[in-house]
Amino acid sequence: MSESGYDLQSLAGKLCSIVGEENVLVDEPMSEHTTFKVGGPADLYVIPDDPDEVKETLLAVKDAKAPYFILGYGSDLLVSDAGYRGVIIAVADGLTGVSIDDTEMTCQAGVGLKEASEMACELDLSGLEFACGIPGSVGGACFMNAGAYDGCISDVLKSVRVLLADGTFATLDASELDLGYRHSRIADEGMIVLSATFNLHRADGEKIREKMEEFTRAREEKQPLELPSAGSTFKRPEGHFVGKLVTDAGLKGYRFGGAGVSDKHAGFVVNYDNATAAEVHAVIEHVQAEVKRQFDVELYPEVRFLGE
Repeated sequence: MSESGYDLQSLAGKLCSIVGEENVLVDEPMSEHTTFKVGGPADLYVIPDDPDEVKETLLAVKDAKAPYFILGYGSDLLVSDAGYRGVIIAVADGLTGVSIDDTEMTCQAGVGLKEASEMACELDLSGLEFACGIPGSVGGACFMNAGAYDGCISDVLKSVRVLLADGTFATLDASELDLGYRHSRIADEGMIVLSATFNLHRADGEKIREKMEEFTRAREEKQPLELPSAGSTFKRPEGHFVGKLVTDAGLKGYRFGGAGVSDKHAGFVVNYDNATAAEVHAVIEHVQAEVKRQFDVELYPEVRFLGE
């Protein structure tokens, strides 16, 4: 039995029969699967290759009463040093198909946003330029309505194919998803994104490329892309900019252990030098406490926390 009270061995055997032995990993270090590059082992790490395998995996995990977590690129995730006592269902590792129908592009959940924007550019399709530097997957982007440079997923999303919490498939129009700032009904109701269809439009490929290069230059100049992080650590509080608040609080470059606030952009908590998850978490909490104390502004993490 696992610490969480489910029969780990029996579940592992069942999952192997669904996705194949090579796609079920035991005690898999989550530092390999998050952009923070920290995190202890997950009991089981499962890689389904198609929507039916996702469904069968989910039903088997629920049947075993095992805790589970749906993983995309791990670009907004901090996993504890103790790891995760449950099953990681890694949809981004297996669902990577793309299809085009005139100006509509359908990407499975595991396709990277960067790759999707590159493909659109190659096909002279405009609308995904803003996403060229977002380090997440299409599934994760729909989950949190990811955005950058005044563009976001809700601007171009037509529909999503999802697996509902009860194990049934559904196709939902973007208008049904309650997409807001870093928010969606997908997250609220525990849906699993399988694919997304984007409404793009024809444009001059060179102009699309120029715009993407402009965004990339801005990102490289202002953001600490050379260090492991989860991108912007905090949601933007109304009427404020996170980077300015953190800088004004005297915390730009603040360090604790191997983690710290970037001295390039104070809105990023980064892994400077083999940080532990506990050190990253401590930096996040310290920044929240100081900004609250000095300016009476609450900072809410964009990062999600997993494990003890």
